[in-house]
Amino acid sequence: MNLPRIGVSLPYIDPYAGPDAVVTIARAAERLGFHAVSASDRLLIPVGPHWDNDAGLPESHAWDSLEMLTWAAAHTQRIRVTTDIVNSIFHPPILLARRLATLDRLSGGRLDVGVGQGGGTRKPPFYIPEEFVAAGVPASRRGMGFIEHIAALRACWTPDPVEFCGKHYRIPPSLVGPKPSRGTIPLFVGAINQHTIERAADIGDGFVTTAIDWEVTRVQVGWYRAAGGTGTVMVNVIPARHELTARAFTDTVLRDLDRAVSVGADEVHIALHLLPSAPEQQVELLEALAAELGPLQ
Repeated sequence: MNLPRIGVSLPYIDPYAGPDAVVTIARAAERLGFHAVSASDRLLIPVGPHWDNDAGLPESHAWDSLEMLTWAAAHTQRIRVTTDIVNSIFHPPILLARRLATLDRLSGGRLDVGVGQGGGTRKPPFYIPEEFVAAGVPASRRGMGFIEHIAALRACWTPDPVEFCGKHYRIPPSLVGPKPSRGTIPLFVGAINQHTIERAADIGDGFVTTAIDWEVTRVQVGWYRAAGGTGTVMVNVIPARHELTARAFTDTVLRDLDRAVSVGADEVHIALHLLPSAPEQQVELLEALAAELGPLQ
């Protein structure tokens, strides 16, 4: 099999999240030759009778993705660190740009960034209106506001003096730093429907989706390429939570990798954080998978 690059998610959701858990998974993933570790963005988990978890939301809160990735980078040497996804419009662009550039410089240029606008559909778990309320950002900021946010973010990484003037965001002429180690940071845009995927092809360095249905994923990748998208296609895969034996886990992931190749994915991230198993057990699963795949470096 002509393998895509393979990443694994860090344990950023309780009960297994924490500094030791992050180091355990990050170091194991690097030792075994995986391409990247990742963490996503979830400001809060709503409570109440209308959130009886039919949406597949985690049952506990998520730790901050950038801090988790910074900690992982500090305890590794080679493996890339990836946000998947950071909902960028919840953050002022200059603050997010500086945090991302700082992480990129601290990690030696190992950062890739998946960005989203807080949901490409009005259904959970991709869209949670309570997050917009808590962030103080109107849901109407999505769309053109997201496009402007990305432009402002990238403006902060250009040579000084930085200046940006838009409808929603303004940066007066300023010295803004640090700058990313390679002058910019790859931005992979999360998208679901045809319109947002075509926008990802236009404004992003790549496209991120989650493979809930592989035929849908095939169509999504086709939309991206047809719209002129030439960047990285990154697909998240969710292993079945009941398949915790090494053999079952490996078989499931191998099937997903085969499907990912067939739809044209360049990179696959395995959502380890959704498995109800301790980090040490997750390492055993990764070891079994790596033994089946052969050398990954």
